[in-house]
Amino acid sequence: MTAMERLYTEYGQSPWLDNLTRGYLRDGTLQQLVADGIRGVTANPTIFTKAILGSDDYDEQFAALTAAGRPLEDAYWQLIVDDITAALAVLRPVFDAAGGTDGFVSVEVAPELAHDTEATLTAARALHERIAAPNLLVKIPATVEGVPAIRAMIAEGRSINITLIFSLSRYEQIIEAYLSGLEALVERDGDPSRVHSVASFFVSRVDTEVDRRLQTTGATEAPALRGQAAIAQAKLAYRLFQQRFTGERWHRLATLGAVPQRPLWASTSTKDPAYPDTRYVDHLIGPETVNTLPESTIAAFTDHGTLARTIDTDVDEAAEVMRRLAAAGIDMDHVGLALEDQGVAGFHTSYRQVLAALADKADQLSRR
Repeated sequence: MTAMERLYTEYGQSPWLDNLTRGYLRDGTLQQLVADGIRGVTANPTIFTKAILGSDDYDEQFAALTAAGRPLEDAYWQLIVDDITAALAVLRPVFDAAGGTDGFVSVEVAPELAHDTEATLTAARALHERIAAPNLLVKIPATVEGVPAIRAMIAEGRSINITLIFSLSRYEQIIEAYLSGLEALVERDGDPSRVHSVASFFVSRVDTEVDRRLQTTGATEAPALRGQAAIAQAKLAYRLFQQRFTGERWHRLATLGAVPQRPLWASTSTKDPAYPDTRYVDHLIGPETVNTLPESTIAAFTDHGTLARTIDTDVDEAAEVMRRLAAAGIDMDHVGLALEDQGVAGFHTSYRQVLAALADKADQLSRR
């Protein structure tokens, strides 16, 4: 049994691949990863930009689309939809075997919509209706404007991956959006058992930002706190998950078939070479969670990762880390907002970069 298979069968954590390329779909790489225990796929504008600009796999289809007069952005989205549709087919057996609780593929609304609630709603609906697969998750960023869109989508019975969560306060808002959205769905006689969601809580980027701030605080404790924030915050997020998905309110929904919104650990590759390369997998293993991993982290964990339930150990110590960070002048809500802005801006840059490159390619094709 592979390490990825053991994460799920022994510890209840679903490992997902944080990448998608047409090459992986054509040469069987994705199929093999699924056979080795990968149970889902996530993608974002940066991943698609690297995929499209990093190979010629998309050139033939793009040329045909532009020759047919498709507008540039329409052509881009057709490339993405085709990759997502193919990946959904690869993961569908996992979805079926799991009774509809795993085997998902995620696609994100355009990043330029992150601060526009109504436009996000329109885009999320359009993606769900265009692709119309039960194992599709549409990704909506956890911005202030994204929260009401998330609630509305859940209330309509649509499955959503909430991305770019960086703080406990925002995560609490996301859980509330899911619960109240399910309650609204039930009031409309909708079926909550058909709705699935993950809350993508980003990890390594938190340490990167907090460590940077610690260097400038001058606090005596700063060196000892380096590399502590991300895992501590994730452990407290899991405790919040456990608290909110128990009790009378959740029980009413669960008796109608509702399933918990699982925490998903994102950004789990190690950014600082001083930290172990499996750090953000080893310390975040536990039931009803997802960890979405790039290939390098899958390989590292398979080679020398530590398989043990860790997500709900040392939780009191995690809370103490948060207290010490606050005493050292680190405002974790401010960190979360800064990282949210950076995440949205990064995806927007990638989106514009790929559109500009495709525009150049379309111009070259028109001159032939």
